[in-house]
Amino acid sequence: MNSTFESLPNTQPLPSARRSARRCARHPHFRRLVRVGLLLCVLGLLLCAVLGWAYLASLPSVGDAPQRVQAILRAHHGVSAGMPPPQKVGQAIVAVEDQRFYSNHGIDAPSMLHFTWGYVTTGSTQAAGATITEQLVKRLYVREPTTLAGKLEMMGLALKMNQAYTKPQILSMYLDAIYYGHQAYGIAQASETYFHTTPNQLNWGQASMLAGLPQAPSVYDPFKRFDLARERQQHVLSRLVATGALTSAQAAAAYAETPSLP
Repeated sequence: MNSTFESLPNTQPLPSARRSARRCARHPHFRRLVRVGLLLCVLGLLLCAVLGWAYLASLPSVGDAPQRVQAILRAHHGVSAGMPPPQKVGQAIVAVEDQRFYSNHGIDAPSMLHFTWGYVTTGSTQAAGATITEQLVKRLYVREPTTLAGKLEMMGLALKMNQAYTKPQILSMYLDAIYYGHQAYGIAQASETYFHTTPNQLNWGQASMLAGLPQAPSVYDPFKRFDLARERQQHVLSRLVATGALTSAQAAAAYAETPSLP
């Protein structure tokens, strides 16, 4: 018996996405576009670097920062706490104000991203907290810190400050330059005003209370609003626990040992 077979059409499987990509990659026009794209990226990065360098160069020098701190103290009859910065209040300030102080370069990358996003979406320059170094240059140099130009100036000067001084020097200047309420400028004057002692003699309870004052000295005034000062102190102690400076038991003991103020 003869049987005939119908011939099936000679079909080839469709090329996979990977084969299509390889074919495109081998295409001269595609390779040229990739090269041009990479070149534009490199040129863009170089342009940003040059503009950034030029902007930093246009900012004032921070070489006179210690003299500016001393001028603040003299104007308010304060004295410097000296070097090294007082250990306990220094650790407390870092814990609550800038926990990455010893690892950042004067500015904090997550805070910068937060600031950029806030400015793009809302136009506000208040979206991110400032590092200790930024707060210091704001106190010493920046006249309009709430504007975009002022914020950029603060960031640029913080980078220069971080290059010019060691972290202990920056922290020491910050502690000396900040206002703690009740006409107390600098940690030495604040220690005497509130606790009748020197910065190096502060216990953890006293240090944690003073570290909470610079954010809003009138709001957390221990003489007039001791309850709010205690709430702020508790937050500072919780940050000291979070950063490993204190255990929970040590923080609880520090909170309990803080005397009430007249």
